[in-house]
Amino acid sequence: MPRPAEEPIGGEEVHARLQVAVGKEGPVRIVTAAGELDHDTADELRRALALPVDNGIRRILVDFGDLQFCDSTGLNLLLRARLDAEAAGLSLEVADLQPAVARLFAITGVDTVMRIHPDRGAALKVPDAGPGDEQGPPPATADEA
Repeated sequence: MPRPAEEPIGGEEVHARLQVAVGKEGPVRIVTAAGELDHDTADELRRALALPVDNGIRRILVDFGDLQFCDSTGLNLLLRARLDAEAAGLSLEVADLQPAVARLFAITGVDTVMRIHPDRGAALKVPDAGPGDEQGPPPATADEA
C-alpha cells in the first residue's frame, strides 16, 4: 500500500495481488511492495526497480513490510536488481521481511548476500553503504582500532 510520499507505479494501475509504490527519503529511493510477489506479479516490482535513478540517490531500499509471499521469481528479480544497482554505483537493500519471506531468504542464502534491515526506520538510520558492502561489519571505533 502506498505511503504518503509514494506514488503507485503506472499511475492508478495496481495489480490485484501486488501493489508497488516508489518514494524517496534523502539519498534513498524507497520501493514498497505489498501482497504477493511471484511469476504473475513480478513485472510491477521489476518496473519500479528499473526506473531511472535521480542524482543524489545512493541506495535503493525495498520495503517488504506488507509482502506476504515471495517465490523464486521474486528472489531472482531482487538478485538481478542488486547486481544492476551495484553496476550503477548504488546498493540495494531490503527491510521488514515477514516470517515466510525471511524464511525463504534464509533457506536460499539470499540473506547472506543482501543487506536486510529489521524495518524501514532502522534502514534509514544506517549510514550509506557502498556497493558490495551490504553485509559488512559496522565500522570500527577509535577504541577498537
